[in-house]
Amino acid sequence: TCIRDYIHVEDLATAHLKALELLEPGKGLKLNLGTGTGTSVREVIDACRKVTGHPIPEVIGERRPGDPPELVADSSLAKKTLNWQPQYTSIESIVETAWNWHKDHPNGYDD
Repeated sequence: TCIRDYIHVEDLATAHLKALELLEPGKGLKLNLGTGTGTSVREVIDACRKVTGHPIPEVIGERRPGDPPELVADSSLAKKTLNWQPQYTSIESIVETAWNWHKDHPNGYDD
């Protein structure tokens, strides 16, 4: 299965806030954000099964045309420029915080 670099939304938000504090008006900044670790889709599904305790069905299909087999971010410039690094570095910790939020908010943001 494809390998991707999954980043927790809190880590993403923290990096964006640090960038906003650093930027001068009218200036831009291009940085890659990620954990630097590749995780396969199968590993994500396995982590979801483990964290939730639910059987999660899977359908294995052909790779989509043009879909790269592996994409992993090099966030070394973000780490240096923003003095930032992700706090959630394992797929299980990312899934666990998402699952806990969904359990605490069964109706989404309406709670």
